[in-house]
Amino acid sequence: MICVKIHKSYRDVIALCDSELVGKKFEEGVMQLDLRENFYKEKEVTYDEAVQLIQFQTREDATFNIVGKNSINAAKEAGILTDEGVKEIQGIPFSLVLV
Repeated sequence: MICVKIHKSYRDVIALCDSELVGKKFEEGVMQLDLRENFYKEKEVTYDEAVQLIQFQTREDATFNIVGKNSINAAKEAGILTDEGVKEIQGIPFSLVLV
């Protein structure tokens, strides 16, 4: 499952994170992923639902904060992300996407 939260702003921010990573913190050198529940968890969706949500939100001019293998793969399948746009901290893939 993938946790999703939509932060309403002048340009919506869509936070997606693999469910099993929410609430954890990863550090590597000066880089850090602090995957707080209040930022990432509003509801849980399936992989296919995440792909559909990403495709819809792309048309709405949203930005994306994506963490975890399943979430990253959903963004790739939705067509907003390639391998070049993915970084890792302690083996956890993440990306920020401005469409």
